[in-house]
Amino acid sequence: MASYNRVIFMGNLTRDPQLSYLPSQTPVVEFGLASNRRWRGQDGSDREDICFIDCRAYGRTADTISKYCKKGSPLLIEGRLQLDQWEKDGQKRSKHRIFVENFTFVGSRGSDGGDGGSESSASSSGYEGTPPADDDIPF
Repeated sequence: MASYNRVIFMGNLTRDPQLSYLPSQTPVVEFGLASNRRWRGQDGSDREDICFIDCRAYGRTADTISKYCKKGSPLLIEGRLQLDQWEKDGQKRSKHRIFVENFTFVGSRGSDGGDGGSESSASSSGYEGTPPADDDIPF
């Protein structure tokens, strides 16, 4: 049976990214994202549902996220979902975590969102960090 594990998630950071290093000196960053959904219930009341997810990134991606993001920054991430399981005080616990493979800053230059660039574009297509001016877009 074939399987496919890909997640695309956009939200705001719930805390400042925490940068650390593996014994091999590979950077690792951990952060949380929250995404909310608003709707009107059948009774006419406004409702809101919030999803919190922990995220982890490695290498250059970890360095960039820790350098340019902070609590409240909007971020779009792409990666794989993994279930972490452990035991604490005799009780089994678990949570889902996204391992970030690509990300995109969301927002405009000068806001909490960074420059609107994409780490995945920077590494794969020669993107140099400056988006083209509106006049340069051919459509």
